[in-house]
Amino acid sequence: MSRPLGVILAGGLATRMGGGDKGLLPLGDGTLLDQVIVRLAPQVGTMALNANGDTGRFSRFDLPVLPDSIDGYAGPLAGVLAGLDWAAEQGADTIVSVAADTPYFPTDLVGRLMAVGQGMANPLALAATPRAQGEITKSMSRSGLIRHPTFGLWPVALRDDLRAALQGGLRKVVIWTGKHDGREAIFDDAGKPFFNVNTPEDLEQAQAMQEAQP
Repeated sequence: MSRPLGVILAGGLATRMGGGDKGLLPLGDGTLLDQVIVRLAPQVGTMALNANGDTGRFSRFDLPVLPDSIDGYAGPLAGVLAGLDWAAEQGADTIVSVAADTPYFPTDLVGRLMAVGQGMANPLALAATPRAQGEITKSMSRSGLIRHPTFGLWPVALRDDLRAALQGGLRKVVIWTGKHDGREAIFDDAGKPFFNVNTPEDLEQAQAMQEAQP
């Protein structure tokens, strides 16, 4: 399997943060997006950013900015589709997606997703973590794992199938991945490897995590 391209999903509405771009919120000496780029760059080939609206606000990152091609806010799958269309133009076979509001995802994310995708005609895998005692979430799988649907390995070969599904109204990631026998890459790392910033309190916690890093 060739090295995938990286797509950072930054098209969310950030309603719990009062709107705007969560990726541009301050963290350490930069922003959430700076941290995400630093983590993803060594793991992939070329990178791009999925975002809508005026692209100028991301100009300093020097990344291609890919808007959704599906009208209206269609969720993360629309960002994945934009990434797959872009990757097809680059001649790539796969992409790995990450979220712009999750600054401390594993530094071996891509390798572990690709290992799970080995042997699949169309490599498709989502990151998942073990469920903490008492934890309940909409993203839980039948095996009791918590899926993180913005962190995945996606095949370019299925982009037209995904386009048709989105045009037909599909929005839930795991329904589409399940249709194509998508697998789960289990990350049982200590702590919260997919901690994401949804609220001002989360941003304070992210800053504390940043300051605690060596």
